[in-house]
Amino acid sequence: MAVGAARSEEGFTSARATRVMAAACQAARLEGRDAELIRLGENALFRLASAPVIVRVARGEEWLPKARVEVAVSRWLTGEGFPAARVAEDLEQPLVVDGHPVTFWHLIVEGDRKATYGELGGVLRDLHSLTVPDGLELPSFEPFDKQESRINRAVVPEDDRVFLRKRWRELQGKYAELRFATPKGPVHGDAHVQNLMVDDRGRVILIDFEAFCFDHPEWDLMVTAVEHHSLGWQTDEQYAGFVAAYGRDLYDWPGYETLRGLQEFGMTTWLMQNVQEDERTAAEYRRRIAGLRDDDGPRDWRPW
Repeated sequence: MAVGAARSEEGFTSARATRVMAAACQAARLEGRDAELIRLGENALFRLASAPVIVRVARGEEWLPKARVEVAVSRWLTGEGFPAARVAEDLEQPLVVDGHPVTFWHLIVEGDRKATYGELGGVLRDLHSLTVPDGLELPSFEPFDKQESRINRAVVPEDDRVFLRKRWRELQGKYAELRFATPKGPVHGDAHVQNLMVDDRGRVILIDFEAFCFDHPEWDLMVTAVEHHSLGWQTDEQYAGFVAAYGRDLYDWPGYETLRGLQEFGMTTWLMQNVQEDERTAAEYRRRIAGLRDDDGPRDWRPW
């Protein structure tokens, strides 16, 4: 279902996302007034004030296939009894509002703690053990599918753009040489601990299925491995909990360095989309691009 909304030549800013969200809520017969923007990344996430619903607004119509996968995966995991975010029932989803796919999700009422890395390892172990049902069409993992549009659209110095395109080509060459020893199965595709929530009943719930795919489990393990071994975002004890729960440390795999390059590149281009939002975001982008220019230098990046 398509709905008209804001002016299409405008960039994907918080203001534009808010107008799209309001139009989508009107089409879905929900009240969007006083909704709170809780995150602006690949999507804009809004918490409605009028109902226990989260509204996700994607950046453009090219994200429509991913939005369809999100909805289908949520319904599958819910049917499996897997602890996962649930789409709102009885709504035609996704809506397309002025070129932006929009989906609606049940609000998860958070408890008083965050998920642990051990819990992340356990959730991924359980996810990777599932069998994808016939009829659920999932893409392969695509580490490069968003990079070109990110590089072209971002408001960054042209020198950065030239460097990123060169690095992109280098990484594509290394990716072509990767050889996996594991079978393919369901993969979350963005498996960091922030994509787990602990609800007010203590249940650990997996969220954000935009990158969900059918591929090798290494793609899910690389996120936490790089955050620990390259960025130092977890203590040794936290990372040991993740490895113990899952049963594998990706750092010992010969393809780790290639996955590290892909992960750091993706983290940088993801952030660069929002450099116009505020100076804090722009400063973090500058830290990350400086790190990419020095492969062996320290990574003083901050979690985002």
